[in-house]
Amino acid sequence: MSQEARIKIMARGHALSASQNLHPLLTGSNDVSHHLDSPLARQDIRLDITDLYVFRGQIGTVFAINVCHSIFGPIPTPGFHPEGMYEFKIDLNGDAVEDITYRMTFEDRDEQGKQRFVLRRIIGGAAINPSEVGDVIVEGETDKECKTSTGTRVWAGRAGDPFWIDPDVLHAVGHAFEDGTTINLKQWTPEAAKNLFAGQTVFSIVLEVPDEELRGNIGGNDRLGIWAVATLATDAGGWRSINRIGLPMIHPLFTQFNGDLGDRLNAGRPVDDFAVHGAAVVKAISGVVAAYGTAEDPQVYAERLAHRLFPNILPYTVGTEANFGFSEWNGRSLTDNVSDVMFSFAANTPVGLGIGKESVSSKPSKTFPYVPSTP
Repeated sequence: MSQEARIKIMARGHALSASQNLHPLLTGSNDVSHHLDSPLARQDIRLDITDLYVFRGQIGTVFAINVCHSIFGPIPTPGFHPEGMYEFKIDLNGDAVEDITYRMTFEDRDEQGKQRFVLRRIIGGAAINPSEVGDVIVEGETDKECKTSTGTRVWAGRAGDPFWIDPDVLHAVGHAFEDGTTINLKQWTPEAAKNLFAGQTVFSIVLEVPDEELRGNIGGNDRLGIWAVATLATDAGGWRSINRIGLPMIHPLFTQFNGDLGDRLNAGRPVDDFAVHGAAVVKAISGVVAAYGTAEDPQVYAERLAHRLFPNILPYTVGTEANFGFSEWNGRSLTDNVSDVMFSFAANTPVGLGIGKESVSSKPSKTFPYVPSTP
């Protein structure tokens, strides 16, 4: 179904509702990274964004997200939701409001499991409007690279998951930030660490925009703020935000055992993050830091870090190598050790997984579409 047709259907009030579209999947714990990160996102993992990556590619800036993680198990129709939208949001002036939206929509799977898609771009004030049709950049099909005359290229399809996490460390971190305690790893050693996602797959959307074209759209402001959103059409004639991601590891830190906070974080907008969620995050951070005794005033430390985490937006400078590390947060490459970084910052004490990029079954590629092949 085209974007224009979908908008017309919604205007008549006949769009499929979330309850009709969402498959009743996992209802248990959501302690697997941003993967399956809230009760609403778990209802249809095709709309659950597990990770956002932004980095320097071969010809420009790469924006990539992963959805539909295989760790959930078999589902009736894997891939991308035909009644959803997948959007990359770009803020150009630091006000936490998008100035450019790149939007992907997909048709139903055909008999071979392929899905047709359309990539659109919306610029300016209309970029915040989910009902804005925008300009068609390219149309294509999953598992095939599509390229425009200006060099923008996009790929969508099944890929290996480049992320790694140790489940015992993850579980302990979640409990600490929920309960206000130190991270209990007494029964765990780095030698016993394992990658929960080794051998798992995802469905990826990878967009690379050449420097010349991107700079033409961003007006010479090379410092970007990026987040991604997955939304679903509703009976009311609009779109419901199902999942939102900017910085990595926000959900495993603060929502593993607080599903309501997870849903509210996914539903909101970056510009409102601190006002709406700041108090809860400050409380969680200050509790852990106080338990460790690593700050003279845990409340002040927590407030400063919460202002760094919110708005929940990933910063990136066009044309530079991505690095989400201890020295800077500048995009996120497919091999950045974001768990160690975010856990350590939040706890104000060193926290390590005991594993790294070597634990990933299939390695990222240096050439487009960059994501690992399926294991």
